Amino acid sequence: MRRPVAVRLLAAGAATALATTIGVTALMAPAAQAVTGSANGFAAQNGGTTGGAGGATVRATTGTAIHQALCGRASASTPITIQVEGTITVGNTAKVSGSCSTAAGVIELKEISNVTIEGVGSGATFDQIGIHIRDSSNIIIQNVTVKNVKKSGSPTSNGGDAIGMESTVRNVWVDHVTLEASGGESEGYDGLFDLKNDVENVTLSYSILRNSGRGGLIGSSETDTGSGNITFHHNLYSNIDSRTPLLRGGVAHIYNNHYVSLNESGINSRAGAKAKVENNYFEDSKDVLGTFYTDAKGYWQVAGNIFDNVTWSSASGTTQPAGPNVQSTTTVSIPYSYSLDGASCVPSVVSATAGANKGLKTSNGSCTPTTPTPDPTSPNPTTPNPTPTTPTPTPTSTAPSGTNLSLSASGADGSSKASGTSYGSVKDGSLSTYWSPTGSTGTISVKWGSATTVSAINVRLASGSGSISAWRVLNGDTGAVLKSGTGTPGAISFTSTSLKKVSFEITSASGTPRVAELESYR
Repeated sequence: MRRPVAVRLLAAGAATALATTIGVTALMAPAAQAVTGSANGFAAQNGGTTGGAGGATVRATTGTAIHQALCGRASASTPITIQVEGTITVGNTAKVSGSCSTAAGVIELKEISNVTIEGVGSGATFDQIGIHIRDSSNIIIQNVTVKNVKKSGSPTSNGGDAIGMESTVRNVWVDHVTLEASGGESEGYDGLFDLKNDVENVTLSYSILRNSGRGGLIGSSETDTGSGNITFHHNLYSNIDSRTPLLRGGVAHIYNNHYVSLNESGINSRAGAKAKVENNYFEDSKDVLGTFYTDAKGYWQVAGNIFDNVTWSSASGTTQPAGPNVQSTTTVSIPYSYSLDGASCVPSVVSATAGANKGLKTSNGSCTPTTPTPDPTSPNPTTPNPTPTTPTPTPTSTAPSGTNLSLSASGADGSSKASGTSYGSVKDGSLSTYWSPTGSTGTISVKWGSATTVSAINVRLASGSGSISAWRVLNGDTGAVLKSGTGTPGAISFTSTSLKKVSFEITSASGTPRVAELESYR
């Protein structure tokens, strides 16, 4: 097993010289420790994952600038932290040569080591462009959003994977990221998080994976079983058809994740893979664990999981679900220490911590989110000639306290939807997607499979929304009016009500309203 190249310190003057050479902005002198927290899980093994700690820190607002920062180093192993702000696209990502090799239309980390890529400021979005890691080691990716990467259609990037790793990759920590698509393979998308052909010692933590046919895999075929030692913890998998993940060979540690709306299958352990699956919360899903679509069986050790409204297929042929009476079929040894949150609080902890732009909050193992210090999103110096970015919408008011129940709702519907918008966008946790009615008025609803007690909603409008001047909150089951008002909505409280559907009705507006999130609270 190859160990990552040792991290080296650069003098402050060398950091400035490097930044000048590659045409990006130097932010600070190098420090002995990275400011991104500490890698955990399997990424902390094999010498650990420190990324660009000890090297220069630079700012980039285009994919080309990221490549320039990577290839302008003294060597392919010189430590560097690249702070990214703005929207990275295929159009602003060109091939760059130097101490490394890159490619146009994809963020390429090839044959390099000792790199941190982290989102800062108003956020970093990789829009329709994937991140490809190949023959590399000691990499940290943190606090970024990667969305709508396609393998067919236009544009295409990274084989349709949001983040992909292959061919002798060691020690990668992917943390507090949001990975999302807008459909499955028939719409041109592939996996959100794919690892193949000898990838080891990887941790995916505090991240959101949603709205995709395929969550991700370890191993590209039944004969590609050389990858493993992967940790998945405190992640949200939402509205995924399958592969959460698919495992072929190797060992995976899967704990404290929240799974909602797994439509066909979930954790698919096959071809001799072993998974330790503990203290996860599975909700409103089908066949969340087992061996599926093959007769090459895998194995699992289970403990402390909660199965909430999970349905199971009958075992037959290549369908071998672990449930309904879920039992361990192997034992798995985990070489590191870790703290488990109780499964019952996983939905609330994951909701508060997972994904980009959440302040890098983590859990202390007692169901309590904590915020790290220092927070790497705080530095925000001016970058010369920045690339224009898409404004990040801000909520119209402070949300009520507690867990946003809409994130775990079974669905959403409404009276109408304008072209290019979606009912489900109001419950996906993203302020960059939204629902609009076909005119200036309409109704949007969030619904659950069973009665849920709700006493408040929070309406969050997207950037460019028309002005809402009058509205009503309805019990979607009965049509009863729970609250009505005028002016821009925000946090709206009403008498606590048990219902399966809550609706927000726009009765008067100027322009076309854009509702990014319809949050609901107990």
